[in-house]
Amino acid sequence: MHRRQLLLSALAAAPSVGWAQARAIRLIVPFPAGGATDLLARTLSTQLSKQLGQNVVVDNKPGAGGSLGADLAAKAAPDGQTLLLSTTSTHSIGPALGARLPYDVASDFTPIAHLGDAPSVMLVPNGAPATARDWIAMARAKPGQLNYASSGNGTIVQLTAELFKAQAGLFIVHIPYRGTALAIPDLVSGKVDVLFDSLPTGLPHVRDGRLKALAVTSLKRSPLAPDIPALAEVLPGFESNTWFGLYGPKGLPADAVLRFNQAANAALADPELRERLARLGIEPRGGTPQAFAQMTERDRARWKRIITERRITPD
Repeated sequence: MHRRQLLLSALAAAPSVGWAQARAIRLIVPFPAGGATDLLARTLSTQLSKQLGQNVVVDNKPGAGGSLGADLAAKAAPDGQTLLLSTTSTHSIGPALGARLPYDVASDFTPIAHLGDAPSVMLVPNGAPATARDWIAMARAKPGQLNYASSGNGTIVQLTAELFKAQAGLFIVHIPYRGTALAIPDLVSGKVDVLFDSLPTGLPHVRDGRLKALAVTSLKRSPLAPDIPALAEVLPGFESNTWFGLYGPKGLPADAVLRFNQAANAALADPELRERLARLGIEPRGGTPQAFAQMTERDRARWKRIITERRITPD
């Protein structure tokens, strides 16, 4: 009788175990569908599903600059069923701008993997100097007479320009637009003097002969545009990237972190995935959760310093 009861108990438990293993993992994207973060998530989810042997489903939860979706991930159960695809906006710039977030970026998430970086490109009109060094010399000789465009106050586009001004010792006037695409016509006509745009949206204007690209903002030359110098070649140490990373809720078990990290690194090594990331202007990274946590801490501190020194607000 005892053996029969054990067998019946095991059979009764089997369906629930199988269901748990078959449950899809929810990958929260805190931005709308169709953007770079969403496209990265959908590309990554396919590879993660293969590596994990478990479906990974993208769940777009936009709102409040990304904090709505991030908050959902922070408050999710740490059972390995919920992940967050985060960016510079949600975990570096947002907190540095002093926004009242419903979570603490340093303590309410579990770092898993640094997925990739998207550098910007320094775009200028065709009549501008031919090198970043010469452009900086011109700007130094004309304090307050030149301007730069951005996609709005507190965006990575503005902060990159302000970091550039700080390191180069320049006085350039800020002209905010509702997106970099709206600034391009004024940049082409010379009404605007410089714009730090993303590689995928900026380089087509260079290839079409409408604008010049003087530098990229990665620490070294980007493999996505190897012929364009890094701004760090003129301003040592200069770096500004939009990073993308994978987080879990606080308290995610170490074995789950290891499993997800290994799956992410294996996915990032896939040639097809790397090709798709290149089309998005993203350089794949990878590495350990510890290295990812250290990178985000440095990035947050850098933008906090610039925001404080330059008195930048989101309004």
